[in-house]
Amino acid sequence: MIRYGFTKVFNADFNTTLEAVQSQLSNQGFGVLTSIDLQAKLKEELETDISKYTILGACNPKMAYKAIQAEECIGLLLPCNVVVIEKEGKTAVSAVRPSVAMQMIDNPKLHSVAVSVEQSLYKVLKSIQLSEE
Repeated sequence: MIRYGFTKVFNADFNTTLEAVQSQLSNQGFGVLTSIDLQAKLKEELETDISKYTILGACNPKMAYKAIQAEECIGLLLPCNVVVIEKEGKTAVSAVRPSVAMQMIDNPKLHSVAVSVEQSLYKVLKSIQLSEE
């Protein structure tokens, strides 16, 4: 178990899971600013093979605004990454824990925003209606 994120594993194919994650992110007020197909990028750049691996850069505009009001340079730590990884016929979804990532910044106002974003990201994973491992 990772300390800086939380993970759920689903008995569903990669593409179905990726679509479900994107849908639930939208339902929780997040937009996907970036979608990086790391498998394809590493194949292109290094001619190496890894499992399907997509990094979604998710941003909740209302929360991003609050975070910027609390800490002007917080953009260095945005957006919130969610990764979808194919693992042995299953698909793992992991989301960053903003409360952990923000510990390096001594700003109580920012901490409350981070906790709120983390709760929303947790709801995203909890709301995915696919068979779990």
